[in-house]
Amino acid sequence: MLPLNGFPALVLNADYQPLSYYPLSVWSWQETIKAIFLGRVDVVSHYDRTIRSARREFRLPSVVALKQYVPQNRKPPFTRFNVFLRDRFTCQYCLVQFPAHELTFDHIVPRSRGGRTHWLNIVTACTQCNLTKGDRLPEECGMYPATKPYAPTMAQLQRNGRLFPPNYLHESWRDYLYWDVELEP
Repeated sequence: MLPLNGFPALVLNADYQPLSYYPLSVWSWQETIKAIFLGRVDVVSHYDRTIRSARREFRLPSVVALKQYVPQNRKPPFTRFNVFLRDRFTCQYCLVQFPAHELTFDHIVPRSRGGRTHWLNIVTACTQCNLTKGDRLPEECGMYPATKPYAPTMAQLQRNGRLFPPNYLHESWRDYLYWDVELEP
């Protein structure tokens, strides 16, 4: 039998869309049960697993929806992970996709040349391309990013996150994660 930590709950906003796709918005079973008792969520779907207290038995929730809508139109934070997600985990120089731990980011205008660390001057790069480019300008080394860097919106990051499903997807989650998948007859 799977340990209890193998039963996370997918967390949906009040409009039944995931709070985030990558990383996927999930809560541990303990966080989920607490939110239910505090009246913060509605249970949408359950696992076939139960837990017991001294007086009650509960089916573990697999999908919950927040009762209060959380606005998703805020600006995404400028983080290394969000740069990788914006660029779809693809080196902008050699166009090869890598796992996050094999990526770094590159300043198009190097910091040694006055370049700043912000959305419009940073692209995802593999280690080899970053070393090859070094502290040179693109025109000095002939290495130009495939996509001009930009400040993404939360919606753009969410859309990109859909392309990278997590390793574990419970069947009860599928209806809420892939809005654009063709339905079976």
